[in-house]
Amino acid sequence: MGASGPWERPSNDLKRAWGLRNMDSFELNKIMGAILGTCLVLMATNFTAQAVFAPKPVEKPGYDIAVKEEPAGGAKVAAVASEPIEKLLQTASVEKGQAASKKCASCHTFEKGGPNRVGPNLYGVINDHVGQGRNGFNFSAAMKAKGGNWSFEELNKFIANPKGTVPGTAMGFAGIQKDSERADLIAYLATLADTPVPLPTAAK
Repeated sequence: MGASGPWERPSNDLKRAWGLRNMDSFELNKIMGAILGTCLVLMATNFTAQAVFAPKPVEKPGYDIAVKEEPAGGAKVAAVASEPIEKLLQTASVEKGQAASKKCASCHTFEKGGPNRVGPNLYGVINDHVGQGRNGFNFSAAMKAKGGNWSFEELNKFIANPKGTVPGTAMGFAGIQKDSERADLIAYLATLADTPVPLPTAAK
């Protein structure tokens, strides 16, 4: 045979080189395909999660808070005792009243000559003038304007609902709603005087 020409079949070494190159391309395609497939799976999972767990928009922000409705015109109605104070005082306990007075101790003192605090000293308050005296206590304009005396009945109404009885009072106490507890406290206040004030008798 003569010298080999360009049409001679590739040698074995060349075949092996081309085979390795084809194998590398195939492996690279497999790796790229796996990466692409993983990305597609992650994207699909993300879209699904957003569709399932996406929060529903609220119609209005905040929370619903139950508010007690006021009467027409915005007028506030004072609490009314279910029993006359004269009747309640017939079974009132001074000892229980002294215990109940602890609710007021952060703002008031009860001993004779005691200092005023957020509220005035309450020694001798029964039948005293409303919004006056009390060793120079600075009463609110609403309390000064009320006038009158702290009778058993007036004290009963005021302790039941301070802001309803004297609108504009600076007293922040919500009041004592329980009739018997309120009567106990008033009976105790009646003893806080140089001469204790006798309790009224119930009307027949």
